[in-house]
Amino acid sequence: MCYLRYQSFNIFPGEERSSEEETETALNQTEREAMAKAKAEANGEEVNSIVSDFLHFLNASPTAFHAVDEAKRRLQTVGYQQISEREDWELEVGKRYFFTRNHSTIIAFAVGKKYVAGNGFHVVGAHTDSPCLKLKPVSKVTKGGYLEVGVQTYGGGLWHTWFDRDLTVAGRVIIREGKDGSGPYSHKLVRIDEPIMRIPTLAIHLDRNVNSDGFKVNTQSHLVPILATSIKEELNKVVTDSPNERTDTYSSKHHSHLLQMIASQIGCRPDDICDFELQACDTQPSIVAGIKKEFIFSGRLDNLCMSFCSLKALIDSTSSEGDLEDEIGVRMVALFDHEEVGSDSAQGAGSPAMLDALSRITNSFCSNSKLIEKAIQRSFLVSADMAHALHPNYMDKHEDNHQPKLHGGLVIKHNANQRYATNAVTSFVFREVASKHNLPVQDFVVRNDMACGSTIGPILASGVGIRTVDVGAPQLSMHSIREMCAVDDVKHSYEHFKAFFQEFSELDAKIKVDM
Repeated sequence: MCYLRYQSFNIFPGEERSSEEETETALNQTEREAMAKAKAEANGEEVNSIVSDFLHFLNASPTAFHAVDEAKRRLQTVGYQQISEREDWELEVGKRYFFTRNHSTIIAFAVGKKYVAGNGFHVVGAHTDSPCLKLKPVSKVTKGGYLEVGVQTYGGGLWHTWFDRDLTVAGRVIIREGKDGSGPYSHKLVRIDEPIMRIPTLAIHLDRNVNSDGFKVNTQSHLVPILATSIKEELNKVVTDSPNERTDTYSSKHHSHLLQMIASQIGCRPDDICDFELQACDTQPSIVAGIKKEFIFSGRLDNLCMSFCSLKALIDSTSSEGDLEDEIGVRMVALFDHEEVGSDSAQGAGSPAMLDALSRITNSFCSNSKLIEKAIQRSFLVSADMAHALHPNYMDKHEDNHQPKLHGGLVIKHNANQRYATNAVTSFVFREVASKHNLPVQDFVVRNDMACGSTIGPILASGVGIRTVDVGAPQLSMHSIREMCAVDDVKHSYEHFKAFFQEFSELDAKIKVDM
């Protein structure tokens, strides 16, 4: 605008303009500014929409069971059909399906209209679990006049971050529905919204050297949430305990008040509870934060962020009428449980779940069992797990040339020792998708003098034989009860995964390696 003002006063020698030219220039500038403003506003609205949706997903998913339930709800809303691994599959091209395993793993896929048996699968894989405290089979602890809840550590959590948080419980419960005690039995999800327990830290007056020597957590003796005091338990016993309830072995394993609260939440009697898998959860909701509203503060970003972005990308790339019209492959998202503890379970990435899905889909369209081998060689997996952003207070923890930044887009992870499954071909594919859609991308290599973590990528690459690239959005405070990432990177990740689904078939046809 200053430039235009100077022009009108003819400050620049030799650049005299007519009033018509000046008016036209001013109009063009105004139009450009209006277009730029509209584009920025539209982009902001898009970011806000995606982030708002992500926060809803996070707040609906305190456990892996809830994350799968929320994913299931979203898929069914847009017309995905649930199928069962216990039944025969009758699949059709152009249709969309999903199945769950243990209700903590979910695999969803859309079959292209030009798909034929032997064509490839375009997969984004992530995981639904996060480090947490899970209730022990016998959680009833009474000590020093307190009622406490026995928990066991799950995964490699930053356990000191669990102290002094307002905690609750969530998970799944197996209940007996028949009044005569003969069943049937069903599994119900439960979540108590209010804070009911806490792990208090020891006062500094009783641990004078904690700031100089460090806070060292004994996970057996220190990490036990307080539920109530014995005094209040006794005072309320007559009111809360029903004399008609039968004595059950299970009720002796857990505090009666906890069982009563769980039963109340799911609408059953305490003695109808046969078993449960519950974990401690933070009650503070996920939020957009920071002075510029550029961050997301939340638990479980690792790895619900990648689970959400991949799921939304699949849904949005398969929901319109023409999305699968020219697709020759199968677009798939696989969200596994138990990644944080090595993936070795019936529903983990180390199980046959992925190979079973690929085989059954292929065999649904042709009985030739050898076609699955061809299909795998035509397939591609994006292993999506959150990445370590550069921490400004610990700069030396990153290799100098590989320092992923917040807002910088998805991070491609490399490791020569195969802790990540990325190679030159798979890295190129993912980078080429980014280039075509003007999406930022970063690289990460761990320092040579530090141990490297791993993901489901090498497990599936070696177990299934599928080409794999390991990627993830950058974040801070990984494995804390409260993590943080950038708003922009949620949008970048979603757009990158969506572009992968839309572009891979055409791009893969141009790649010549084992020829």
